[in-house]
Amino acid sequence: MGVMIVAVTDIHGNASMVKKLADELSGLDFEMILIAGDVTHFGNGVEAKKILEPLLDLGRPVLAVMGNCDGRDVSEALEELGISVHNRRIEINGKGVVGFGGSNITPFSTVWEFTEEEIKRGLEKNYRAGDIILTHAPPHGTSLDRTVSGLHVGSQALRKFIEERRPPLVVCGHIHEGRGVDVIGETVAVNPGPLFRGYYALIENRKVELRRLR
Repeated sequence: MGVMIVAVTDIHGNASMVKKLADELSGLDFEMILIAGDVTHFGNGVEAKKILEPLLDLGRPVLAVMGNCDGRDVSEALEELGISVHNRRIEINGKGVVGFGGSNITPFSTVWEFTEEEIKRGLEKNYRAGDIILTHAPPHGTSLDRTVSGLHVGSQALRKFIEERRPPLVVCGHIHEGRGVDVIGETVAVNPGPLFRGYYALIENRKVELRRLR
């Protein structure tokens, strides 16, 4: 793949961690930042824009999807910033990224939840061979979707899509304790861990370095 990607998820309104990350990235040569949702903690679009400002100011391409805990108008705010890749495909320097935000259905009735059928349709409609996938929900049955209680709560549609279409890379989030890297067939899947706790990841040639801000 040959590009350096910064993978971020689950900021949950922690603006100071975003500033810290932007400082750390300012001296780094990277191609794009992928944000896998939950920019806010049930906050609004104005808050989301403010939180993301330091990353946008780095002057590199940023693509994002909303998470299940982002307020209703956060999706709109990401659109206005020109960085939303929810239910669409965007190409950066010849590299396609297909996004799908929110989560599969949870017991908690959070803001952005979709049926497995909706997730499946969105991915299939937009995907072209070789594209990177950016989702809030992790694929089902991996180390990335296992909760503290040991339950796997990720998206089954995403899992099936990965098995069938074999994208090179999936960046996800949602399950804070699911930080790590997993491999499904030929696909490398990454949950960088929540940025509000200082976690992020650098990805180059599908080699993943999980990092923590000092």
